[in-house]
Amino acid sequence: MPAANGWRWNMPSLPPSDTGLVERLHLIVVSYQRLTGKALIEASAHDASALRMALWESPRAIVAHGTEDDPVFFYGNRLALKLFGMSFEEFSCLPSRLSAEPLAQEARVKLLEQVTRQGYVEGYAGMRITKDGRRFMISDTTVWNLLDERGVCHGQAAVFD
Repeated sequence: MPAANGWRWNMPSLPPSDTGLVERLHLIVVSYQRLTGKALIEASAHDASALRMALWESPRAIVAHGTEDDPVFFYGNRLALKLFGMSFEEFSCLPSRLSAEPLAQEARVKLLEQVTRQGYVEGYAGMRITKDGRRFMISDTTVWNLLDERGVCHGQAAVFD
């Protein structure tokens, strides 16, 4: 698909699949429901194939990162990859702090600290940056902690327009 600046990249038609990722996708959906009281997607979190496809094809961008010292994205759905101009392989190696411009990183850190304290935050908007340096605004963003049944945090996720 050609982009506005003429570069091209092949967008995968199917989401990546491995057991570890499916478990994390389940955590994205279940944590969102538990914290916000709303459904992130219509598919059941218990059907791995339907879960993968529903998240991948969501009309909203969905991203998630782990708990490393410098958290790295482990998931971006089709829309998120398109917005950031990256393949899944590139995105899943990106430290999440690099998704924001250097000037916007302080606001991003404050947001993530607030999410850590509160569990989730709704209504966030901010500037993000693509692989090739183009800027774009995310809006109506919900960011939440990825909490398992025991309350252990495995990272944070976001859904945005």
